[in-house]
Amino acid sequence: MKTTLAGLMLALSLIGSASAADVKVINPDAWFPEGPIWYHDKLYYVEYGRNTVTTWDGKTNETFWKQDGCGPSAVLPTSTGEFVVTCYDNQTIGRISADGKTLPPYTKDSEGRPFIGPNDFAPDRKGGIYFTGSGHEGAVIDASVYYITPAGAVIREGTDLHNGNGLAVSNDGKILYLIETEDSRLLAFDIAEDGSLSGRRVFLKLDDLFPGQAHIYPDGVKIDAKGELYIGQSPRSLDHPGKIIVVDADAKLLRTIDVPSVSMPNLAFGPGETTLYVMALDQIDQAPYHGKVYAVPNH
Repeated sequence: MKTTLAGLMLALSLIGSASAADVKVINPDAWFPEGPIWYHDKLYYVEYGRNTVTTWDGKTNETFWKQDGCGPSAVLPTSTGEFVVTCYDNQTIGRISADGKTLPPYTKDSEGRPFIGPNDFAPDRKGGIYFTGSGHEGAVIDASVYYITPAGAVIREGTDLHNGNGLAVSNDGKILYLIETEDSRLLAFDIAEDGSLSGRRVFLKLDDLFPGQAHIYPDGVKIDAKGELYIGQSPRSLDHPGKIIVVDADAKLLRTIDVPSVSMPNLAFGPGETTLYVMALDQIDQAPYHGKVYAVPNH
């Protein structure tokens, strides 16, 4: 029975994986690329190691914005045409005009509390944006999730998370999925009409999908038009490279996707979801965290 299950898991992991020949490098020298989004015919992504937001228009990578000390981990356009960026190092949510100028940042929530390690974004369909404050590294459980309302208020909606990281809103707008990296799991919350969260529960324990293998450190998560969740990884060892894990809305493993790098913390869908733009690292133990940005066919 164990042999049959192992064979089934291996077969599932191969379904939909791109061959090495299909994977293209669109930035061969990215310094900790993270938090991408396809927007207005361009790929926007951050480079934590360079303190920049970078764009790729299909031919050229260019710096769109830079702020020393920010330590960006994600970028997202807003409903007003501006951008927000999670500044992990200086503990703010940076704001950028449509033409790349720095605007006054968000520095605290509506009750005056500072953020701890702003990490990733997830927009809803009402003009609001969720983001994580990932808290301190290690055993401390002090991460939070926030909601930036369409009017610009920053409301803390959940606390006591263990290294909160990537998050995504379901296609019907009713569920927020949120990664706890250190606990290798995804949580789910019910979303109310006003954007508030309730009904916290465990949606998926990633280590359960791969029994006997190295502990999985999930990072970013995105949802496609079919409701499938694509989960990136940030492994802690060069000996145990990660993979993108794809599960359905019932937390069933569908397939995995590999790229020729050790770590692939986050990703974005291109037009029509036929291409995945994968942020990847080859150097995971010291700055500047050399990596690459890949274009991967999404079969």
